Amino acid sequence: MIYELRIYTANTGKMVALHARFRDHTLALFERHGIKNIGYWTNTVGGRSDELWYMLAFEDMEHRQRAWAAFGADPDWHHVRAESEVDGPLVHHIENRLMSPTDYSPMH
Repeated sequence: MIYELRIYTANTGKMVALHARFRDHTLALFERHGIKNIGYWTNTVGGRSDELWYMLAFEDMEHRQRAWAAFGADPDWHHVRAESEVDGPLVHHIENRLMSPTDYSPMH
C-alpha cells in the first residue's frame, strides 16, 4: 500500500468553494476510479488557514497511475472543475508526497 499526501493552498477567498467541490463531487469521483479517500484536514492550530491537506491510498504505483489517469480523463471531473472555477481557479499551488508505511506502522 502507498499513501499520497496532497496539500492544496487555496487562492484568496476560494477555500469555501474548494471544500464544496471536494465534499459534493471529488470524493465520489475518486472512489469511482479506485482512489481510496483516507482523510481530509485543515489547520486548527499552527500552519496556514488557506491549506487543505488530504491523504489517498493505492495498492501500488501502477494502481495509482491507472487511477489518476482515469480520474483525469473523466468528463464529469472536467465539468465539475469548470463549473467550480467559473470565477477563477480555486487552488494556488499543490504539494504532493508519496509515502510507504514503515514495517512498524499501524497503518499498512
